[in-house]
Amino acid sequence: MSQPLVPARARSIIMLGLVLVGCRDSAYRAASKSDTVGAWKAFIAQHPTDENLEAANARLAELEFDEARKAHTLIAYKRFLERHPDAGQARAAAALLEGLRFNAAKEKATAQALRAFVREHPDGAHRDEADGLLKALELREVATLDEPATLARIAAQNPDDPRSAEVSTRLDEVAWARATAPAGWLAYLADFPAGAHRDEARVKVLSVQLEGLLVSGLVEEAETLARKSPLLASVPEWPKRLAAAKALNALEVTKDERLRRALPGWTRRAMGDVLKSLQAPDPMDRWQAAEELGQFVSVRALDPLIEQLRMARNAQIRQAAFDSLRQVLRALPQQVAEYEVAARLEALEKTASDSQLFLTRAALLDVSGQLDKAALEYQRAWDPQSPDPVVLRRWMAIRAERRQFFAGAVTARQLAVWAKDQAANLDVPTPASAVFTARELCAAWLNATTALETIRRARNEKVEFPDDLEGFEVRAVEAVKLSQARLRDAELVMLEGDARARVCGNADVTERIAAGEAERLAALEALRQRPPKELPLVLEHHRRRDPSDKVRVAAQR
Repeated sequence: MSQPLVPARARSIIMLGLVLVGCRDSAYRAASKSDTVGAWKAFIAQHPTDENLEAANARLAELEFDEARKAHTLIAYKRFLERHPDAGQARAAAALLEGLRFNAAKEKATAQALRAFVREHPDGAHRDEADGLLKALELREVATLDEPATLARIAAQNPDDPRSAEVSTRLDEVAWARATAPAGWLAYLADFPAGAHRDEARVKVLSVQLEGLLVSGLVEEAETLARKSPLLASVPEWPKRLAAAKALNALEVTKDERLRRALPGWTRRAMGDVLKSLQAPDPMDRWQAAEELGQFVSVRALDPLIEQLRMARNAQIRQAAFDSLRQVLRALPQQVAEYEVAARLEALEKTASDSQLFLTRAALLDVSGQLDKAALEYQRAWDPQSPDPVVLRRWMAIRAERRQFFAGAVTARQLAVWAKDQAANLDVPTPASAVFTARELCAAWLNATTALETIRRARNEKVEFPDDLEGFEVRAVEAVKLSQARLRDAELVMLEGDARARVCGNADVTERIAAGEAERLAALEALRQRPPKELPLVLEHHRRRDPSDKVRVAAQR
């Protein structure tokens, strides 16, 4: 029986395949015969799917490893490992590379070189020997080290070495040299219970504590603190500072109306009355009191504001407390503000465990200008299931300052969603609950309005996703409308019970603060026209105790 004929096209394909196989085998034989790095590289590049590719790569690795060993340099071994990280020779190459690096580090004979070696080869064969050499070198180089973390590590690693006392002394000196501000003084006192500079640190802390009381007008408290301290004699210029503060206090009770009109107390309630208002049953009284408390350049205002920020339920109270906290700290002398923040952060470090305490830490870091640290604390306090409108408002402000308009709009959308949910979930007001409900809805409406304004500003800027902003605006408008409508219903019920009740948007305190600022500026100008002998004292009072930046600037002229 005759064999079936193979079609001509099929015969051509078969012949072509045999030719290609022959060429491929010929190329492999040629590379094997040449057996050079160049020949194997060319074969691998030209035949990436060849069945002999694995063998070719293995032979290339052998040849390149031989070349690296002949060169015996860091660069040669590094290049080999980069090209053949999984080759059989990789472990040997890594060991040879480590040996070269270790020898180079030993030859340099510096702690820096050995630390770099240990960083690059933490589990290397020479690690123990390197650690031993490093310890000896670091102990010899103690006098030149200025990194507290390195010195602390050396002291911990060499507790029984006779030279460890020198390390501890050097660490003490370096830490104290770096303690140039209140946070550093407090940290030094905490970290060095037997430090050589503890009394110096205590004197600096005492001095700034006294300054905080003096600038706040709390002269009696300052004198009491001073009398208790055996270090008072070391406080710089204490008698002069005390006398100056007493003179400012005397000015505040003068009977000369021209002078009194130039001072903040002329239009401001007494602090005791403002603090009482923080306990009022009406949340509007509390948020207006928090706003007014920002007009006192006093350390006594800080803790009440922090407490409202941490504990108040109404978002508007907490927002007013945050704004006033920032204003008070900005008006206090820099070192006083830094100390007051650092002391409270130190206390919170031992207790912060819930979201509200994390928020307090975040706010203190934020208002003191430590935004990077504050961001971490805000993140710890953040609960996506229960978003905090105060945090959202702050993120919006930060992003606006950085001209991150789209990111700010995204945050504003979250704030609008919060406001809408608040408005939707509050119960229908009864005469008994009308005030509380109206104040909650007022906070929702004010936040929704702020969110809408932020989104609309973003729409006027060039942003990454402009089409998304249209949807954000729709959501914010819905929040404004719903919260406004429900607010109106609640306020009608409230007004039925008390026709004189204040409605949302009442700006009595804001207007009084603005009017007081304008009146002080006018009174100051009038005093300059007919200067009394007390004018220098009035100017000093403005520079140290006035809450208004405008008045402070005017007093500098």
